[in-house]
Amino acid sequence: MSRKYELKQRARSQAETRRRIVEATIKLHDELGPARTTISAIAERAGVQRLTVYRHFPDERSLYAACSGQWMADHPLPDTSPWALVEDPAERLLLALSEIYAYFRATENMTANVRRDLPELPVMQEVAAPVTQYWEAAQAMLELGWEARGRRRERLRAVIGHAIDFETWRSLARQRNLSDGEVVELMVRLARAA
Repeated sequence: MSRKYELKQRARSQAETRRRIVEATIKLHDELGPARTTISAIAERAGVQRLTVYRHFPDERSLYAACSGQWMADHPLPDTSPWALVEDPAERLLLALSEIYAYFRATENMTANVRRDLPELPVMQEVAAPVTQYWEAAQAMLELGWEARGRRRERLRAVIGHAIDFETWRSLARQRNLSDGEVVELMVRLARAA
């Protein structure tokens, strides 16, 4: 009986250590970015030795996957299913952009850091592939229902892609001091004009 108790305690302790490492990594990615986060900094922030980090996460992929999974669980991407129920494409875009921009505002530091560092980190690009696919699918959904053909359709695709891009929101909301509502309104008007 004592042996089973010790094994359970050890498993709990390992899970707690793993949790601290993941949380430390997420905080450092949010503050510094993935490319600037070192194993030494993670170990120090988590209160463990570097070797302990490597025992739990033997390579970058396993560490990034654990962090990404936890981050996404804590900060889920906007749910696109309600958007699909809106028949009018301009109204759908308005709803979607309102939710997307709220998400960007809530996750701004991490999103900016990951986007900045992603080109330097091929392993993180692999881990982030589902997020890239999400944005591609979101754009495809937001393109449905517009009565546009040929060159007009191409312009519309460009506008919607631009509208759902983090840097577009950041430029207008942060650098130009527009409210999220104003940015949504501008992007919907631009889509209608395209």
